[in-house]
Amino acid sequence: MVYEIKTFDNLIGIKGFSERLLKNHFTLYQGYVANFNKLNDTLVKMEKEGNFSSPEFAELNRRFAWEFNGMRLHELYFENMTKNFNDLSKNSELFKAIAKEWGSLENWKNDFISMGKMRGIGWIILYYDPDGKRLFNVWINEHDTGHFAGGIPLLVMDVFEHAYIIDYELKRADYIDSFFKAIDWNAVSKRFENT
Repeated sequence: MVYEIKTFDNLIGIKGFSERLLKNHFTLYQGYVANFNKLNDTLVKMEKEGNFSSPEFAELNRRFAWEFNGMRLHELYFENMTKNFNDLSKNSELFKAIAKEWGSLENWKNDFISMGKMRGIGWIILYYDPDGKRLFNVWINEHDTGHFAGGIPLLVMDVFEHAYIIDYELKRADYIDSFFKAIDWNAVSKRFENT
């Protein structure tokens, strides 16, 4: 199965994100989809040839999660953004779960934003652990490491420089402020409801 590139042109015009920034980011995402598909085809061919013990096979398999997660995390990131900001409903199950875990939405937000401001590249993800019925803010340094096994990403924020440097230079805090004004809480809540 070939993964198709999703279109996120609906985000063009979103406040705080220039068209140039978004189009560059979309192009980066498209590269992850293309690279995953190429890598998958190469690995399938190697498997059919019985080429399981080569160093190339080992290294390509190590790269597999990097390309897949690069694709999927960007999709989740773009899908949890909107031009039409909406607040998290105080009646939603997600709001109640956040309040239970952190004491208040504001405490959760402070924790999430603080993680986003930490030095380094990566992702900040609000994860739901369905087994423990708990929420966690998690720093993901690279696409393929640090994920909570079995955890479901609810809110994804990209803090690699490509997500903000064109518009914000090194002012990551300003980017995070704009990101929070673009969160589609309806989409995030729906992810939680579907758990």
